[in-house]
Amino acid sequence: MNTPTQTVQFHRQPEPHARSEQWSVEAIEALFDLPFNDLLFQAQTVHRQHFDANKVQLSTLLSVKTGGCPEDCGYCPQSVRYQTGVDNQDMLPLEDVVAAAKRAKDAGASRFCMGAAWRGPKQRDLDEVKAMIREVKALGMETCATLGLLKQGMADQLKDAGLDYYNHNLDTSPEKYGDIISTRQFDDRLDTLRQVRDAGLNVCCGGIVGMGETRADRAGLIAELANLSPQPESVPINNLVQVPGTPLANSESLDWTEFVRTIAVARITMPHSFVRLSAGRQEMPEAMQALCFLAGANSIFYGEKLLTTGNPESDRDRQLFKKLDLAPL
Repeated sequence: MNTPTQTVQFHRQPEPHARSEQWSVEAIEALFDLPFNDLLFQAQTVHRQHFDANKVQLSTLLSVKTGGCPEDCGYCPQSVRYQTGVDNQDMLPLEDVVAAAKRAKDAGASRFCMGAAWRGPKQRDLDEVKAMIREVKALGMETCATLGLLKQGMADQLKDAGLDYYNHNLDTSPEKYGDIISTRQFDDRLDTLRQVRDAGLNVCCGGIVGMGETRADRAGLIAELANLSPQPESVPINNLVQVPGTPLANSESLDWTEFVRTIAVARITMPHSFVRLSAGRQEMPEAMQALCFLAGANSIFYGEKLLTTGNPESDRDRQLFKKLDLAPL
């Protein structure tokens, strides 16, 4: 007996990233509740309306300042509060950053992201990062930075240096946020995102799943992201890497189907955004990654390391792309 396919109405955006109405948490929960095949079909349909379904954007992430962060983010091995074996290191020399960017470009990456373990940069730190941005930009690559909370005027300086994207994740829903981080507030993140937008920078903003949150929390995170105006150009979805020594090291792992559902819901609610399959990909079987691409993921971090945690080797990714007939953007 044939049964009708369930659908949840979504609204195509009239212009890139513009939202004519808000996504409610309830509407997003309804998407999560769809039968798995119906959800993926709807996500793939939306994806094909706005992107080439067989192209994936490649980014490489480099930690330019590792360890010693004063924050208490429960997932992060770079916090000075936890014994994770990650030491406080000085800023990388400019020539090392440029050499890493050249290797990333030669390997096929189009965007080079620079991350630093700070609560937020001091002006002298920012001056060093601006020099990195200028040199990487001169290579013909898109530039991205994740430096923590920004003070007034810093986003403008980054823009003037040639920065294309600023990454600042919301991490989780507002309701779950206090269980994960106590040294900064959810609104602090929103304030930095406002400064980034006001400076004319593109926004890279996503979150982490698998931190003991409920499906309602995941829906709340997606709602916050989808209701940003404009919506983020890039939305990294991270699957928690359980690092020994961090408070979340023994979290219950998220079922793989729930992660794929999260990718699909992000695609439906943010149809013009690049949805990035981010941290945790090293532990994902090829078939799971393939379903994530089917669900609308069209960006990955490419290379052997994400700040301090592992990432699939480039050769492995090239082999997977060949199997799936995917090509870099």
